[in-house]
Amino acid sequence: MSLHAELGQIPPLRPSVFGPPAIDCDVHVSVPTIRSIMPYLDDYWRQNFEMRGIPMTSWNMTSDPPNAPISGRPDWRPKAGKPGTDLNLLRSKALDDFGTSFAIANCVFGGVAMHSEDMAAVVCRAANDWIAREWLDREPRLRASIIVPLNNPEMAAEEIEQRAGDKRFVQVLMLAMGEQLLGKRHNWPIYRAAERFGLPIGVHAGSLYHQPPIAGWGSHFLEDYVAQAFGFENQVLSLVSEGAFQKFPDLKVVFIESGVTWLPACLWRFNKTWRGVRAEIPWVREAPAELVRHHLRMTVQPFDEPEGGQRLERVVDQLKSDEMLLFSTDFPHWHYDGTDALPVANSSPLARKILFDNPLATYPRLSADIPAREPAQ
Repeated sequence: MSLHAELGQIPPLRPSVFGPPAIDCDVHVSVPTIRSIMPYLDDYWRQNFEMRGIPMTSWNMTSDPPNAPISGRPDWRPKAGKPGTDLNLLRSKALDDFGTSFAIANCVFGGVAMHSEDMAAVVCRAANDWIAREWLDREPRLRASIIVPLNNPEMAAEEIEQRAGDKRFVQVLMLAMGEQLLGKRHNWPIYRAAERFGLPIGVHAGSLYHQPPIAGWGSHFLEDYVAQAFGFENQVLSLVSEGAFQKFPDLKVVFIESGVTWLPACLWRFNKTWRGVRAEIPWVREAPAELVRHHLRMTVQPFDEPEGGQRLERVVDQLKSDEMLLFSTDFPHWHYDGTDALPVANSSPLARKILFDNPLATYPRLSADIPAREPAQ
């Protein structure tokens, strides 16, 4: 354990391996087994779990099979157990190796998909308690997303309110494909609570798997993995068309592991079609692309680039905004080799925006932890 962790101190801001300070907006921690969260349940639910034999199940998300090569780089896997379960490995590989000042931990946890709303709420609360105790208390550079029961927005809002007093929780975690499209009024209690407490909505690749992702069930992990991008595209259309961004003007939504390069074409088509059918949604009073630029942010890993070309600069030019992209390593997932997590040259003016300025603007709770003066670069 580092000295800062032992003393519970926030370490000073420092240059990253890329030059400017870095805020990593997506690292992953995993619940090793259901027994890991059992101490955070009350007596009734512990007995209930034991009676049902639940501690013997894994609750791994289907979209994140732990033994798939893409789920963990060989040098980022612990010697035993699932990727994302070793704090010292995360410290050395995701924080120290990149010189990261802060990292936001996302726990993609099968408990959010429970059909029982009561059980989902209980296990989400236990998992959040576990994250706070086992990760945030032990590493002051870590922040985390709040896990919420996605099938009951009222219960999700209660968990947000319960957790909001702990400023180390900086975001609310949802999935790209669930029971309802994200813009639906069904989800608005979540957004109301998130906006109230200054918390962005993090939308991570994944599904509840209660319904087929597109037009039917595929046969292979490859199909599901690629189809996640289509799920994110649907959510862009939904959040704008249903009026969620008008209802919650201060809400920020962060797409995590969505890829990036598909968005310009999506916005071109969205704008063009909106001009012809805009009478149907009179609450959308400005071009959809403008709303998306204001409300939406995206992590840069995995970066879905073609071979050669100008890489990220071209995409930013197409998006007409340099404020939408956030640095991430996606530790421990395997999307690139070495420390090539930043898909732009260190000398580019975009580097500082992506590494530090954009994350700081997106996550207001980080501002209190940033010293007034930065280190010389």
